[in-house]
Amino acid sequence: MKTIKRAFRMHRIFVIQELKRMMEYKGDFIVGIIGFLLGQFFNLLFIWIIFSQIPNLVGWTLEQIVFIYGFSLIPKGLDHLLFDNLWGIGHFIVRKGDFDKYLTRPINPLFHVMVEKLQIDALGELIMGIALICIVLPSLVIEWSFIKIVMILIVIPFATLIYTGIKIATAAIAFWTKRSGNITYMFYMVNDFSKYPINIYNNFVKTIITYIIPFAFTAFYPAYYILTGENPLFNIGVTVLIAIVIMSIGIFIWNRGIKAYESAGS
Repeated sequence: MKTIKRAFRMHRIFVIQELKRMMEYKGDFIVGIIGFLLGQFFNLLFIWIIFSQIPNLVGWTLEQIVFIYGFSLIPKGLDHLLFDNLWGIGHFIVRKGDFDKYLTRPINPLFHVMVEKLQIDALGELIMGIALICIVLPSLVIEWSFIKIVMILIVIPFATLIYTGIKIATAAIAFWTKRSGNITYMFYMVNDFSKYPINIYNNFVKTIITYIIPFAFTAFYPAYYILTGENPLFNIGVTVLIAIVIMSIGIFIWNRGIKAYESAGS
């Protein structure tokens, strides 16, 4: 219990310091959010152009696809907001020898890396995701219940941990290779497939995003449960299970990597 309280206290300290730093660069923050919102606008414009020509896509309406798209931005945005510093491990922190500082402080290195920075421009993802869901909700027929709301509150943090676990695992490869940013990027970009119903893809893609790099559980399967109420054991339960497995694998690879780590730099 004391360890958990200490972790939350340290996290709060890091967040406060990061907010102070970002207040000195308000322009970067504004430009980051505007850039993200423009990117999402053009993605949605593409979806609208498709649906202006056809009434539905493999049985999915425009409103349903926008709901899945909006939901996908919430766990992705939370991971981006809270744990984006993991990208630095694979790109430059290990390569430049800067990882040494994490090993000389009385804080768990992984925890330190994860909470050291707060990526405020991720608020653009969260705002866009929530806005899209709110816009299409009146057009959708969803049966709400107390259990469904509880399921949603449970599944969102676990869906977020799928992103985080994959980043931890791929970033940790840098402990052996000095750089692994491209590997993280390659895995991470697969999440674009999860923003849409998976039955629009062929079996190969569905297998990849469901069983190999399971980003479908960050968006499609939880969103499908919300829309239909069907099969909560799979759509929600398996999401939770996969998040635990992915995080466990990521932490295992990280710990092995720490043992293999040798300082680098120039």
